[in-house]
Amino acid sequence: MADDALNQPPVSRPPGPAAKPARPNYREPWQDPNAQPYVQIVGVTKTFGPFVAVDDVTLDIYRGELFALLGGSGCGKTTLLRMLAGFEIPSQGRILIDGVDMSEIPPYDRPVNMMFQSYALFPHMTVQANVAFGLRQERLPAGDVRRRVAEALELVQLSAFAKRKPHQLSGGQRQRVALARSLVKRPKLLLLDEPLAALDAKLREQTQFELVNIQEQVGITFVMVTHDQDEAMSMATRIAVMDQGWIRQTGTPAEIYEYPQNRFVAGFIGQVNMFEGLVTDNQPDHVLIASEEADATLYVSHGAEVPAGTVVSVAVRPEKMAIAGQPPDDRHNAVQGIVQEIAYLGDHSVYLVELPTGRTVRVKAPNTTRMTEMPVTWEDHVWVTWRPDAGVVLTA
Repeated sequence: MADDALNQPPVSRPPGPAAKPARPNYREPWQDPNAQPYVQIVGVTKTFGPFVAVDDVTLDIYRGELFALLGGSGCGKTTLLRMLAGFEIPSQGRILIDGVDMSEIPPYDRPVNMMFQSYALFPHMTVQANVAFGLRQERLPAGDVRRRVAEALELVQLSAFAKRKPHQLSGGQRQRVALARSLVKRPKLLLLDEPLAALDAKLREQTQFELVNIQEQVGITFVMVTHDQDEAMSMATRIAVMDQGWIRQTGTPAEIYEYPQNRFVAGFIGQVNMFEGLVTDNQPDHVLIASEEADATLYVSHGAEVPAGTVVSVAVRPEKMAIAGQPPDDRHNAVQGIVQEIAYLGDHSVYLVELPTGRTVRVKAPNTTRMTEMPVTWEDHVWVTWRPDAGVVLTA
């Protein structure tokens, strides 16, 4: 792929402490130079004829992580998951699990289990029999099978449903049966292919937390494929954002969201306003950008590794902006426009403000007052402002 710039280190290095772990008390082994990766994907490429599905991917995943491969349809995330499972063979590169090269090991001999998007439950079997199926295929003693199945059903809180058939369960319960069946064989690595896609929005949110709690209890390394940004952000210890077979950025949810390394990641994760402009002053502690799109001078409180005169973009999240009827004292990071649309979403409202240049800025504001008491309404002339530390400079 020609777009090598997207795989380069970030050009913008905001100050401040490293992002906190995704969950309390979770260690960050990827920050430890002596930690050994549990899963190593080394220079892996997968082609189907002339089509390159995965393009020279290198990735380290550590023991106990809940790691998310995030991207849109056709980005290569499911192909990468299937190569971990052994259902696809890399065209080049290596995959190691717990230090063992998986190149010559077939799927049924790998210390891996996979939970499919469809759950793939046997409709004629009870919940208990579905969970026990893999253990019986391995011809474990009947007593061991009963004990491990009981433990797995208790873990997913389905002991009372052991005698039911899949059609007698809700979607969330079927999802937990599939999870119990995947965990009962005690794999070193559990792969989850869009595990919550079949659930409605409310049940999906509830199940996200249940799945994270279960993963923490069993301590098994999870690798999850998803196209849902909220799902990845709320569940994963780290995320790899994929596009066209490449990994565009890997980091914790906070790093991915707050410090995107390129325009693709900034635009793919959440909502963002991007203003293109010319660097007029670049110091270690700040950079000034003259932006015709914003009709303003943008001030970012960190330097950028580019010379003056470089065309860059400044990315600002909508919730980091403020909207007011009066002009601010400091005209840096201040744009004036007209409110064209307002979307009331309960806890917050989204304002679309059209600038004199024709650009539309999206602002997200918490609803601290009732809708009927809103200080800003349609067709108002307003100022949109943001703090110097709210923007991130992007060149890639």
